[in-house]
Amino acid sequence: MTRRSLESLVSEKEVWLSRKGLLHEIKDYSVTQRYINIYTTCGESFSVRNSRRGRASRVLRNNKYRKICKHCKVPDEKISKFLQKASVDSTAKVKVVSSTKPSQSKKAVPKAVKAKKKGTENSNGSLIQSKVKDQGSVNAISSGQPRSKIQPTEERNNIPAFTPSQKKRLEALLMPEEVIPDPSENLNFQELESSLVNRRKKDIVKIYEDDRENQLGKIERIITKFFVDRGFLEIKSPILIPIEYIERMGITEDKELFEQVFKVDKNMCLRPMLAPGLYNHLRKFDKVLPDPIRIFEIGPCYRKESDGSQHLEEFTMLNFCQMGSMCTRKTLENLIDELLEFMDIEYEIVSDNCHVYGATIDVLHKDMELASAVVGPIPKDADWGITKPWIGAGFGLERLLKVMHNYKNIRRASRSESYYNGITTNL
Repeated sequence: MTRRSLESLVSEKEVWLSRKGLLHEIKDYSVTQRYINIYTTCGESFSVRNSRRGRASRVLRNNKYRKICKHCKVPDEKISKFLQKASVDSTAKVKVVSSTKPSQSKKAVPKAVKAKKKGTENSNGSLIQSKVKDQGSVNAISSGQPRSKIQPTEERNNIPAFTPSQKKRLEALLMPEEVIPDPSENLNFQELESSLVNRRKKDIVKIYEDDRENQLGKIERIITKFFVDRGFLEIKSPILIPIEYIERMGITEDKELFEQVFKVDKNMCLRPMLAPGLYNHLRKFDKVLPDPIRIFEIGPCYRKESDGSQHLEEFTMLNFCQMGSMCTRKTLENLIDELLEFMDIEYEIVSDNCHVYGATIDVLHKDMELASAVVGPIPKDADWGITKPWIGAGFGLERLLKVMHNYKNIRRASRSESYYNGITTNL
């Protein structure tokens, strides 16, 4: 069934669901070429990508909410309409094609950084199963093994399986397209581990024989060319910076982010962001380069982050900015859209706020933040000697790789001795 566009869902439902699960009544909305601007009865406004697959479309189709906005006072009939299953668009055209083979959904492959597809068969006879989208079975790769159906998650969880440490070891060896075999098959852990280890060794040898490029290094080079080709000047600023720079960014001792800073001594620290270097370059190039000034930087940053599947203490940032003329939200969103379309990554844009920059534009893929963007000027500009309007955005490269390769844990995409291009090196 064809997914309905966000515009048609908004038109039918007449309500809007915020990221916190708050149900608002839509007072009005406007549609541009790529985005929908939502205006609610309570005075809130949202700008989101008019996508069929984005988070906004999914939550409106799911018909679930946490609370009703007490200021909007959503009428009962609109709540009832929201809770009803979305009707099929009567104007959608459906083409029926006969086929002897079951259909499979095709996974999008990034244009810029393509992951080498792993074959699902092993000449030595593997015991690992590979995922098959939209089907209720998986291929057993053992020689002579028949296809076995995947049991419901609840049933699988009740079957005596591997120990927690064994399961953790197998999950580290698996690639995103693979799953641990059904525990009911009573496979031997040692044989299974050995099969996976052999497969991962072959994967690393194949990388060595083919392009020999590290994913993180490759995406840095590709993005560098992307911005250089569009007239941006690449800069490289120091990693070790004065703590005074951090305080000038509004990150003082009473702020939570200050505790995340890696301090070298009482005066110096490892940079937690690229912004100070960009500010200094914009000020120095203001009377040198033609209008508008366009610069970007890609480099490592450091924060004492909590452990998680989306956070790293050492991570790679891309920051780009433009100062002078044509510094509008439309210009900024067009740059973001061009970059992510080039990387073949789906996203949506939502408005947010942070204590460093104030009002921000967040770029999300599902529930993960890929970037935060700002339309200047902002009050802090004066502390850096900046007096002109500007726009800028900061992306986490490891998060882009996580999305592109469907990694469950961001550490597979990071600077690491434990993983190489998402493959565990503990073999």
